[in-house]
Amino acid sequence: MDLYIVRHAWAADRDDAEWPDDDLRPLTEEGRGRFARVVETLVSRGMSPRVIGVSPLPRCVETAQLLAAGGDGKPEVVPLDQLRPGSDLDGLLRWTVRQARSHERIAWVGHAPDVGRLTAALIGQPDGLIHFAKGAAACVRFDGPPTRGEGELCWLVTAKMLGC
Repeated sequence: MDLYIVRHAWAADRDDAEWPDDDLRPLTEEGRGRFARVVETLVSRGMSPRVIGVSPLPRCVETAQLLAAGGDGKPEVVPLDQLRPGSDLDGLLRWTVRQARSHERIAWVGHAPDVGRLTAALIGQPDGLIHFAKGAAACVRFDGPPTRGEGELCWLVTAKMLGC
């Protein structure tokens, strides 16, 4: 199965005056447009999640909605507390194993540095950190159900690499 891991796209800057609750920061208009181009490029190259687990924070939900809208088959977007900042890998794996019974391609949309730590742990580097730029995406492949340390990093791309 393929697990796509995505860092949310470009959000409003942290600003205590405008966003006293940082959890509520949305994507910027430019961020939405740029990530839509990223999705278009990735979908044209075969990325097609069937279900998307997402942090319930607005910037992640908006990113996941763009991913779902740009793909084929209109995947379901499922808010997961396990993808909030400070992500819960074991909880994510339990959810993903259940989803993998009926889906070969699943996505997670979350926050940095969590997405980098999750990806590292999935490929056997439990203390590692892989840098994800805003709007970056990776594909980790598993021969069976997703398991900590058993994945293979197939690719990791940024918007800049894709020309977006």
